[in-house]
Amino acid sequence: MEPLAVGSPAPPVLGVDFASGPYVVLFYKVTCPVCQLAAPKVERFEQAYPGHVVGVGQDPPDRLEAFQHEYGMTFRSLADVEPYELSNAYGIRVVPTAFLVGTDGAIVQAVESWDRDALNELSSRLSELTGSPYVAISEPADGLPSFRPG
Repeated sequence: MEPLAVGSPAPPVLGVDFASGPYVVLFYKVTCPVCQLAAPKVERFEQAYPGHVVGVGQDPPDRLEAFQHEYGMTFRSLADVEPYELSNAYGIRVVPTAFLVGTDGAIVQAVESWDRDALNELSSRLSELTGSPYVAISEPADGLPSFRPG
């Protein structure tokens, strides 16, 4: 399975109107160590670009809520439990995976795993699409690795 390619139409996400603005759709799992590492940093997307982030957690709602509370995540997350229909529709093979979806409903960029440079590039593209100031998601001084596979 491959993640959806740039230019592919993004499958619908409950409660998200892609035409209303670009969105970061973040797939994660609460037991994933890389998702735990990334959680505080991906919250920066919501802080910098409020209302343009939606999480899709591969866990039941109560576990997602506890995870969000523990890691300070304020963006809305939806549960995608077995058989992982939404995750499969997006071609998720590792978590975390983030997709930037444009207002035309097409995939603009996909980032698998924890990848500082790619996530910062995604933030730059989201900044351009929203007209908001660019915010780095991670910097070398924050002590996180530049890459960690999901």
